[in-house]
Amino acid sequence: MDNRFEPSPAADQSVASPRNPLTRRRALALGLGGAAAIATVTPAWAATDQRPGAVRPPALTPYDRVIVNRVSAKRALADLRHLAEGIGPRIGGTPSERAAADYLARALDKLGYDTTLQPFGVADKFLARLSACPDLPDDLNWQVGASPQAALDTRVTGRVVDVGAGTPEAYPADVAGAIVLVDYVSSRREQLVATALERQAAAVVFLPADLVEPRRAQAFAPTLPGSANQPVPVPVVGVAQAQKHRLRELLAHRPLTLTVATTAHRGLTSHNVLAERRPRRSGNTGPVVMVSAHYDTVIGAPGANDDGSGTVLCLEVARALRGLPVDATVRFALWGSEEQGLLGSRHYVAQLSQAERDRIVAVYQNDMVATSWDPATRYWLLSFTGQANRATEEVAAAATRLGYQPRISAVTQRGSSDHQSFQEVGIASANFSWRGEESPAILEPPYHSPEDTIAKNISLDRLQVSLELIGSAAYATARRP
Repeated sequence: MDNRFEPSPAADQSVASPRNPLTRRRALALGLGGAAAIATVTPAWAATDQRPGAVRPPALTPYDRVIVNRVSAKRALADLRHLAEGIGPRIGGTPSERAAADYLARALDKLGYDTTLQPFGVADKFLARLSACPDLPDDLNWQVGASPQAALDTRVTGRVVDVGAGTPEAYPADVAGAIVLVDYVSSRREQLVATALERQAAAVVFLPADLVEPRRAQAFAPTLPGSANQPVPVPVVGVAQAQKHRLRELLAHRPLTLTVATTAHRGLTSHNVLAERRPRRSGNTGPVVMVSAHYDTVIGAPGANDDGSGTVLCLEVARALRGLPVDATVRFALWGSEEQGLLGSRHYVAQLSQAERDRIVAVYQNDMVATSWDPATRYWLLSFTGQANRATEEVAAAATRLGYQPRISAVTQRGSSDHQSFQEVGIASANFSWRGEESPAILEPPYHSPEDTIAKNISLDRLQVSLELIGSAAYATARRP
């Protein structure tokens, strides 16, 4: 049995044939050729070194050593830069999400996996972008939400006037043609817009109330139900808490001219990116081990940690596992439109026959696995049912071998990520992530924020540990399903 962990050259060169030309993204068609060799990137530490935050040095199996010597957070960072900085916010069903899906499919195709895009319909999206001359600071993303009951597919530029609470007495004498900043109050939102229109403002920028730290308000698309039959003739947008404070800081130091550009995205299709490699012995009827993450984001969030980190973990584990002998189909799933209600994973599970559901041994769902926030010192094992299963057991065992007990949590009941879609139908699954010590509800300040950037919210050390934990656990499951 000792030779089972050695890579198989034949398997490493395999390229599956297409099954669905409408959704297939083949390496050949994209000029990528066959599976490339795994690039050599020095891991963050030696296999025998004690990891940051671990309580003792590791006691690795030979199979663990294969994984920890293959996975690299530094290499995964290149993929993360493309997603979080090259593409930015990846809103379900919009061109930005599709660009990310195509990038991920190409990467998995290049690794020799049998890769498909699974389409499903999603709701319309209404977005806007703020810009200025001189430019707005680039450490924040400036995508915001646009009201579907206001002016869309339009662009306006004007001087910025902060009218605070937005009451008539808060307005200066002349705001005609200006872009007004208004504190958002849900119960008064239509009255606030009406006042801005009376004063001939060119656009309304709603500013959310601050949340209790460490939480911060995210960007939003304001709804104006009373204007459904007669849309407001100017753009109405909703910014995030971080954007609000930055706008007011800028305005306090100099006059500010802002451009608001709104876009309606209608008739949308989101995609799951699915990739697998089957073992020779069991073909398409044997056990399946899944490693997954969602790749979309909320409005205005570059999504470096949520969930670019989980997405690139999947790509890096796919690099590590390709060509290794296994006794289960290894399947990677990158979900679209998770942020709108687990839509991608729910669609995927709904399409599975009971026989296909029964094949799945464990689903390793990775959601926010690399935050640099200091208090996020616990690695959480989250189960929708609150019960242990094959996924939680394998990760707990890997954590023990890597010296991480008691840094990981006990199995804790929590949904709100794609593992829930599987556990609702009885498939063993769990969500894995770095969060606050006391509770999985304690999330970093950049969560769902324009501040969820690589610079502000990514720890390569935590990403490396996550890669080793999930890679070792998934490999152990795939070897002995």
